[in-house]
Amino acid sequence: MFTGAGSGVATEVEEENQLLNMNMFKHLLPSKRGLNCVSNYSKEVSSISFLHSSSEASVEVHSPEQEVVIALGSNVGDRLHNFNEALRLMKRTGIHVTRYGCLYETAPAYVTEQPQFLNSAIRAFTKLGPHELLGALKKIEKEMGRTKGIRYGPRPIDLDILFYGNLRVNSDVLNIPHERIWERPFVIAPMMDLLGLAIENDTVACWHSFSTHSKGIFESWEKLGGDALIGKEGMRRVLPVKKGLWDWSQKTSVMGILNLTPDSFSDGGKFQSMEAAVSQVRWMLSEGADMIDIGAQSTRPTATRLSPEEEMDRLIPVLEAILEMPEMEGKLVSIDTFYSKVASEAVNKGAHIVNDVSSGKLDSDMLRVVAELEVPYIAMHMRGDPSTMQNSKNLQYDDVCKQVATELYSRLRDAELSGVPAWRIIIDPGFGFSKNTEQNLDILMDLPKIRADIAEKSLALSHAPLLIGPSRKSFLGEICSRHAAVERDPATVASITAGVLAGANIVRVHNVRYNLDAVKLCDAMLRRKRSNASF
Repeated sequence: MFTGAGSGVATEVEEENQLLNMNMFKHLLPSKRGLNCVSNYSKEVSSISFLHSSSEASVEVHSPEQEVVIALGSNVGDRLHNFNEALRLMKRTGIHVTRYGCLYETAPAYVTEQPQFLNSAIRAFTKLGPHELLGALKKIEKEMGRTKGIRYGPRPIDLDILFYGNLRVNSDVLNIPHERIWERPFVIAPMMDLLGLAIENDTVACWHSFSTHSKGIFESWEKLGGDALIGKEGMRRVLPVKKGLWDWSQKTSVMGILNLTPDSFSDGGKFQSMEAAVSQVRWMLSEGADMIDIGAQSTRPTATRLSPEEEMDRLIPVLEAILEMPEMEGKLVSIDTFYSKVASEAVNKGAHIVNDVSSGKLDSDMLRVVAELEVPYIAMHMRGDPSTMQNSKNLQYDDVCKQVATELYSRLRDAELSGVPAWRIIIDPGFGFSKNTEQNLDILMDLPKIRADIAEKSLALSHAPLLIGPSRKSFLGEICSRHAAVERDPATVASITAGVLAGANIVRVHNVRYNLDAVKLCDAMLRRKRSNASF
């Protein structure tokens, strides 16, 4: 087990009512570096003033929205629930979250004899002034049961302001940025996630300028140890699923495919009966599958589209039967659907993951519903819909990896803005969906480029688990002259091998046994490579 530390960056305030009586003479300073920051600050000064209504209190008047970064930490009770509740209360307070960091389980700092922490951070916009924002966050902490306690000790929730616009803030109760922020990996890691490698605006440039290093936050992170810290004792990046935390970096996961359709390209019609479906799942689990992906709607170009009700009639009884199987202990079930109604019903019945080939494009309610369901979401790249994805227009790419990354990132941003945190997103480049044979090969050979292109805009989303599903696809048949899908298993093993060595974390396959062996070999090779690199 690994643990995490609270992000106690802002000075702590004992009680909310103290905020009303404290000395409110504040000093708002621009960054010491960067002409853009100074220029921006001069614009902000005209919109911030202080009206002293009495000798005991003052009111902070603030009109324009400011972009802020807030750290979250928890190590008491249901930590993930605490995060979700804090986010809900922030939204109610007028803090509009736009980006999420990854989720980290980290070792406690300073006071080490306490439970493990979860840590993350968010970017948001608010009209609250810096001290009003501090008061709002402390009120949320109090509502959620936080008491004075020991500094750096256990707490159900810890909410701290890391950045506020392009301003430095120094007062008796609040310092932004805090001088100790740069020594804390559990703060810097999720803060890094909220950035892209490209500096997107002057505010972000100003945040970098607050760092004590010439190359900004990036260099501060590298000085602490950088990405080499992730996965080591005391800090791991995790994805919440099935009331637990999944560290997908430990091994590549194998997802077995169960098609309940009469017309799927590979095994359509084979598992339509309850007995056949349950038997196939039992077989895949015995062969070593970590999770099962159940689909009741064919996405082949010529397939007839089912209504949500028809899809549920086919899916739900089998799902319920599978979840009752003793062999499912410790395993995960994913639902392959682009309908929000189907996703909602399946998750309410016990499914753990939603796998959407359209990334929310085929159902305008999908992203909102997934956000409310609070389950991992697999977002796949596809142009058009299954009936149009292979037309000439949708197969036009200048640089397929770059364009897949750009288009997929757009869908991931929509998911985040709908309330799906980056820490619950899994990405899929969509082999065989609006790609021809050459384009599928380009993606398979250059999966790291997709991550790198996403990282230009969002490091958090570039760190998301990567799923690939080339299993028995027609491009393999075209290359190997195998007309029957079932004859493409050797080519599938080769493509899975290439994908895992290129960074895939989950492989979606029909033949679990053969591909599991390939995955085990690849994982061993990657471990050996990391071991050699550490010397």
